[in-house]
Amino acid sequence: MEHHVICPWRLGPLLASPARKALVDPFRVVRPYLSAGMRAMDIGAGMGFFTIPMATLVGDEGRVIAVDLQPEMIAGLEKRAEKAGRSNITTRVCEPSSLSIQEWDGAVDFALLFWVLHEVPDAKRTIGEIRQALSPNGKLLFAEPFLVSREKFRQSVDLIEQTGFTLTDRPKISISRAAVFMKD
Repeated sequence: MEHHVICPWRLGPLLASPARKALVDPFRVVRPYLSAGMRAMDIGAGMGFFTIPMATLVGDEGRVIAVDLQPEMIAGLEKRAEKAGRSNITTRVCEPSSLSIQEWDGAVDFALLFWVLHEVPDAKRTIGEIRQALSPNGKLLFAEPFLVSREKFRQSVDLIEQTGFTLTDRPKISISRAAVFMKD
Protein backbone atom coordinates (compact mmCIF):
# COMPACT_ATOMS: atom_id res chain seq x y z
CA MET A 1 0.00 0.00 0.00
CA GLU A 2 1.27 3.43 -0.96
CA HIS A 3 1.90 5.85 1.89
CA HIS A 4 0.40 9.32 1.45
CA VAL A 5 1.88 12.25 3.30
CA ILE A 6 -0.40 15.17 4.08
CA CYS A 7 1.28 18.55 4.42
CA PRO A 8 1.07 19.42 8.15
CA TRP A 9 -1.27 22.33 8.87
CA ARG A 10 1.52 24.06 10.82
CA LEU A 11 3.25 24.62 7.47
CA GLY A 12 0.15 26.42 6.15
CA PRO A 13 1.52 29.93 6.74
CA LEU A 14 4.68 28.98 4.81
CA LEU A 15 2.57 27.73 1.90
CA ALA A 16 0.78 31.10 1.77
CA SER A 17 3.91 33.20 2.25
CA PRO A 18 5.39 35.95 0.04
CA ALA A 19 8.44 33.71 -0.41
CA ARG A 20 6.30 31.13 -2.20
CA LYS A 21 4.78 33.90 -4.35
CA ALA A 22 8.31 34.68 -5.56
CA LEU A 23 8.46 31.12 -6.96
CA VAL A 24 4.87 30.67 -8.12
CA ASP A 25 2.64 33.70 -8.77
CA PRO A 26 -0.90 32.48 -8.00
CA PHE A 27 -2.56 35.19 -10.13
CA ARG A 28 -0.43 34.26 -13.16
CA VAL A 29 -1.26 30.56 -12.71
CA VAL A 30 -5.07 30.89 -12.52
CA ARG A 31 -5.83 34.13 -14.43
CA PRO A 32 -6.07 32.43 -17.88
CA TYR A 33 -8.95 30.24 -16.63
CA LEU A 34 -11.05 32.65 -14.57
CA SER A 35 -13.29 35.61 -15.24
CA ALA A 36 -15.88 37.61 -13.31
CA GLY A 37 -18.94 35.67 -12.23
CA MET A 38 -17.43 32.20 -12.52
CA ARG A 39 -17.70 29.48 -9.89
CA ALA A 40 -14.31 27.93 -9.12
CA MET A 41 -13.08 25.25 -6.75
CA ASP A 42 -9.69 24.99 -5.03
CA ILE A 43 -9.05 21.39 -3.95
CA GLY A 44 -6.49 21.13 -1.16
CA ALA A 45 -6.79 24.86 -0.63
CA GLY A 46 -4.58 25.01 2.45
CA MET A 47 -4.55 28.55 3.82
CA GLY A 48 -5.68 30.09 0.55
CA PHE A 49 -2.53 30.70 -1.52
CA PHE A 50 -4.66 30.27 -4.68
CA THR A 51 -8.13 30.67 -3.14
CA ILE A 52 -7.88 34.38 -2.37
CA PRO A 53 -6.46 35.33 -5.80
CA MET A 54 -9.16 33.15 -7.41
CA ALA A 55 -11.84 34.95 -5.36
CA THR A 56 -10.43 38.29 -6.53
CA LEU A 57 -10.53 37.20 -10.19
CA VAL A 58 -14.11 35.84 -10.12
CA GLY A 59 -15.24 38.99 -8.29
CA ASP A 60 -18.23 39.57 -6.06
CA GLU A 61 -20.59 37.92 -8.56
CA GLY A 62 -18.48 34.76 -8.58
CA ARG A 63 -17.69 32.22 -5.90
CA VAL A 64 -14.74 30.07 -4.89
CA ILE A 65 -15.26 26.81 -3.01
CA ALA A 66 -12.16 26.01 -0.95
CA VAL A 67 -11.84 22.36 0.07
CA ASP A 68 -9.27 20.98 2.49
CA LEU A 69 -8.94 17.95 4.75
CA GLN A 70 -7.53 19.89 7.70
CA PRO A 71 -9.83 22.16 9.73
CA GLU A 72 -6.80 24.20 10.84
CA MET A 73 -5.96 25.01 7.20
CA ILE A 74 -9.56 26.08 6.55
CA ALA A 75 -9.57 28.23 9.72
CA GLY A 76 -6.37 29.94 8.53
CA LEU A 77 -7.86 30.47 5.08
CA GLU A 78 -11.02 32.02 6.57
CA LYS A 79 -8.93 34.48 8.62
CA ARG A 80 -6.83 35.41 5.59
CA ALA A 81 -9.95 35.83 3.40
CA GLU A 82 -11.57 38.11 5.97
CA LYS A 83 -8.39 40.20 6.20
CA ALA A 84 -8.35 40.42 2.37
CA GLY A 85 -12.01 41.49 2.31
CA ARG A 86 -13.09 38.44 0.29
CA SER A 87 -16.61 37.31 1.20
CA ASN A 88 -17.16 35.21 -1.93
CA ILE A 89 -15.41 32.10 -0.59
CA THR A 90 -17.23 29.02 0.69
CA THR A 91 -15.08 26.64 2.74
CA ARG A 92 -15.48 22.91 3.11
CA VAL A 93 -13.59 20.50 5.37
CA CYS A 94 -13.60 17.21 3.50
CA GLU A 95 -12.98 13.62 4.57
CA PRO A 96 -9.95 11.47 3.64
CA SER A 97 -12.28 9.27 1.57
CA SER A 98 -14.38 12.01 -0.08
CA LEU A 99 -14.23 15.68 -1.07
CA SER A 100 -17.85 16.04 0.16
CA ILE A 101 -18.74 18.42 -2.68
CA GLN A 102 -21.90 16.77 -4.10
CA GLU A 103 -23.98 19.93 -3.62
CA TRP A 104 -21.98 21.57 -6.42
CA ASP A 105 -22.43 18.76 -8.97
CA GLY A 106 -22.43 20.27 -12.46
CA ALA A 107 -22.06 23.82 -11.12
CA VAL A 108 -18.30 24.53 -11.13
CA ASP A 109 -16.62 26.21 -14.12
CA PHE A 110 -13.01 25.67 -13.06
CA ALA A 111 -11.23 23.40 -10.58
CA LEU A 112 -7.66 23.71 -9.34
CA LEU A 113 -5.77 20.64 -8.13
CA PHE A 114 -2.37 22.12 -7.31
CA TRP A 115 0.31 20.01 -5.56
CA VAL A 116 -2.38 17.81 -4.00
CA LEU A 117 -3.07 14.62 -5.96
CA HIS A 118 0.10 12.87 -4.73
CA GLU A 119 -1.27 13.26 -1.16
CA VAL A 120 -4.69 11.73 -1.93
CA PRO A 121 -5.31 8.09 -0.94
CA ASP A 122 -7.80 7.44 -3.78
CA ALA A 123 -6.85 9.59 -6.76
CA LYS A 124 -9.45 8.02 -9.06
CA ARG A 125 -12.28 8.84 -6.65
CA THR A 126 -11.01 12.41 -6.17
CA ILE A 127 -10.81 12.98 -9.93
CA GLY A 128 -14.30 11.51 -10.35
CA GLU A 129 -15.73 13.84 -7.70
CA ILE A 130 -14.09 16.85 -9.37
CA ARG A 131 -15.52 15.75 -12.73
CA GLN A 132 -19.00 15.50 -11.16
CA ALA A 133 -18.69 19.05 -9.78
CA LEU A 134 -17.63 20.54 -13.11
CA SER A 135 -20.17 21.95 -15.55
CA PRO A 136 -20.10 20.81 -19.20
CA ASN A 137 -16.78 22.01 -20.70
CA GLY A 138 -15.54 22.84 -17.19
CA LYS A 139 -11.76 23.01 -16.87
CA LEU A 140 -9.33 21.35 -14.46
CA LEU A 141 -5.81 22.69 -13.88
CA PHE A 142 -3.70 19.89 -12.43
CA ALA A 143 -0.15 20.49 -11.19
CA GLU A 144 2.35 18.60 -9.10
CA PRO A 145 5.70 19.73 -7.71
CA PHE A 146 8.87 18.46 -9.37
CA LEU A 147 9.40 16.11 -6.41
CA VAL A 148 6.66 14.01 -8.03
CA SER A 149 8.44 12.02 -10.74
CA ARG A 150 7.74 12.56 -14.43
CA GLU A 151 6.45 8.96 -14.59
CA LYS A 152 4.08 9.42 -11.63
CA PHE A 153 2.81 12.67 -13.17
CA ARG A 154 2.23 10.91 -16.52
CA GLN A 155 0.28 8.18 -14.72
CA SER A 156 -1.89 10.85 -13.08
CA VAL A 157 -2.51 12.54 -16.45
CA ASP A 158 -3.55 9.14 -17.89
CA LEU A 159 -5.90 8.57 -14.94
CA ILE A 160 -7.51 11.99 -15.40
CA GLU A 161 -8.05 11.28 -19.12
CA GLN A 162 -9.53 7.84 -18.30
CA THR A 163 -11.93 9.51 -15.86
CA GLY A 164 -13.59 11.59 -18.60
CA PHE A 165 -11.32 14.53 -19.37
CA THR A 166 -9.49 15.72 -22.48
CA LEU A 167 -6.00 17.18 -22.15
CA THR A 168 -6.06 20.69 -23.67
CA ASP A 169 -2.84 22.40 -22.54
CA ARG A 170 0.50 21.96 -20.78
CA PRO A 171 1.15 25.33 -19.14
CA LYS A 172 4.62 26.19 -17.87
CA ILE A 173 4.48 26.71 -14.11
CA SER A 174 7.64 27.23 -12.07
CA ILE A 175 8.91 24.17 -10.14
CA SER A 176 5.86 22.19 -11.29
CA ARG A 177 4.57 19.79 -13.90
CA ALA A 178 1.14 20.93 -15.09
CA ALA A 179 -1.72 20.01 -17.40
CA VAL A 180 -5.11 21.51 -18.20
CA PHE A 181 -8.12 19.36 -18.98
CA MET A 182 -11.68 19.93 -20.18
CA LYS A 183 -14.52 17.76 -18.96
CA ASP A 184 -15.73 15.50 -21.79
